[in-house]
Amino acid sequence: MPFTLLPEPRISMRIWTYLRPFSHCEADYTVEVSLTFTQTVSRLFLGTELLDEQSVHHMDGIQTFVHVLPGGEGEPARVEVGYISWWSMGVAVIESEQTLYESHPGKNVRFAEGLMQGVTASSGAAEVAAQSQTGIDVSQMIESNQSKWARNKYSIYADLVLGALFFIVGKLTEDLALAAIVGAGAGLALVVIQRFVKVDLLGGFAVFGTIMLLISAGFSLALQDDYWVQMKGTVLGLLTASIFMVDGVFRGGAYFGARIERYMPLPLHHNRIAVGMSVLGIVMALANYYVAEHFSEDFWLTWTTFLDMPLSIGLFYAIIFWARKKPTAPHNPQS
Repeated sequence: MPFTLLPEPRISMRIWTYLRPFSHCEADYTVEVSLTFTQTVSRLFLGTELLDEQSVHHMDGIQTFVHVLPGGEGEPARVEVGYISWWSMGVAVIESEQTLYESHPGKNVRFAEGLMQGVTASSGAAEVAAQSQTGIDVSQMIESNQSKWARNKYSIYADLVLGALFFIVGKLTEDLALAAIVGAGAGLALVVIQRFVKVDLLGGFAVFGTIMLLISAGFSLALQDDYWVQMKGTVLGLLTASIFMVDGVFRGGAYFGARIERYMPLPLHHNRIAVGMSVLGIVMALANYYVAEHFSEDFWLTWTTFLDMPLSIGLFYAIIFWARKKPTAPHNPQS
């Protein structure tokens, strides 16, 4: 089927886009799945005509999209869209519970559903079985995730604003030291503002974040050189990584691991998440060093503001997968 350029979506800050074309009843369709920093958006096209659009926020967990296909008699056909692995998405066209087409034959598009809880929920019956075996109520988990997002979204917005402020000041003034100082000042201003507002602007790391802001500001004031401003991410990244590593190895993640779990939709091993975040910090610190040493200052500014985030998000998901607590089978006293 020839490739057709789809209309540009009104989706901001896309990280990645999957296109999955297929044919049904002599009509050409395309499913477009866009990943952004906050949500996943699935759109169904007939040619270039948008038929359906659905989205799910990352805090709501992993879900499979279901688009109903037009035409046909009786029960309408549908296309299910979901992860077939940790790094790819596929589609399956189903009519009267018979699979007519698979973009990846033999792969389950509901692979990721329930996987974060250690089960593969491919149907409603499987979901009920998973709940009876693990004690996890999926609907309650989704409701809990939505509650967490409502509680934490303002601190996420604050982080995004600080990052944008650093980027804008750096671009306009071409003075990275000034941009770092302005960013640190804005961060400290958030600490003051937090005393007068009810919403949480600092998340669960208020004390640690404030200390790091002071260190960051001191670093920028003491070394007002563009090179050392670029190296600040490496130096502070390694410092933070070492603190996380100490917490994970010697304290079982009692401080950072426990606080990170507050924002996650599933139970985690505190020591593993702390150690994993330490490794993430080391990787990103070394990546920052490599970019600063081998590329221009302008490219480094773009990297540290936009490009390093997809890498860190991918590594973060891998860490969560490793740190998650796998459900255990219920104890049977007669066995």
